[in-house]
Amino acid sequence: MTTIGLLHPGSMGAPVAACAVRAGHRVLWSPEGRSPATRARAERFGLESAPLEQLLADAEVLLSLCPPASAADVARQVAGIGFTGVFVEANAISPASITVIADVLPETTVLVDAAVVGSPPVDGKEPTLYLAGPSAATEPVELLFTGTTVRTHVLGTEPGQASALKLAYSAYQKASRVLAALATGLAREHGVDQELAAIAARRSGSYLSETEYISKTAARAWRWGPELEEAAAMAADAGLPPDMLTAVARTLARWDDVKDDAQLSIADALARLATP
Repeated sequence: MTTIGLLHPGSMGAPVAACAVRAGHRVLWSPEGRSPATRARAERFGLESAPLEQLLADAEVLLSLCPPASAADVARQVAGIGFTGVFVEANAISPASITVIADVLPETTVLVDAAVVGSPPVDGKEPTLYLAGPSAATEPVELLFTGTTVRTHVLGTEPGQASALKLAYSAYQKASRVLAALATGLAREHGVDQELAAIAARRSGSYLSETEYISKTAARAWRWGPELEEAAAMAADAGLPPDMLTAVARTLARWDDVKDDAQLSIADALARLATP
């Protein structure tokens, strides 16, 4: 049995960690400063609460799954207290941000770059946890999820590969969702949104035919925006134009006050999108 420290039990982190619990491992989380909703989620998924200092002392593996804007601060907090073990950085951040975190962590910590692609592992969903780092560290992480609905795939030994794959995928997948919302809003302004949906329905797999996802996009904007800002930075580092991704992040910012559990109609989501 391996003891895992989870930083923090959000909508992705908690169910991913729960898979490790079902595989026979122990998962600790720190309730300090966390909301009642987070506490309830951690209990529902079978996670054990512990003070942060105890979590860092007992854990052999730390799993960091939090909003990308908080990733560096979480790593600094861990570095400030001290940790000896494997730090799995599974946030949607750029390879450049991975380098910053590698510099922050103490020499006693082994960094594994990771990324979750897919929906949280509930209701039959099977996301993939991509890993990049020293094989002596990635192999134990793979074993944590053996036989669970979290599939693992090692990309290589160089940190940054998993993050690059995640953001490359997110750059298209999430931007496409936002563009679908914009297109629907434009069509609705002129009373032709139903016709637009009919056109999209004739095209297999078009996000434009999934208008119900507009509300879900709005509810996830506070997390997706920083992720696309990271993708924009990665594009700029590669000499590619970051403007579209930056613009999508600015568009998502119009939904910043909406949270994951918000119940918005499509009309409400589009109205917020049209309000500066």
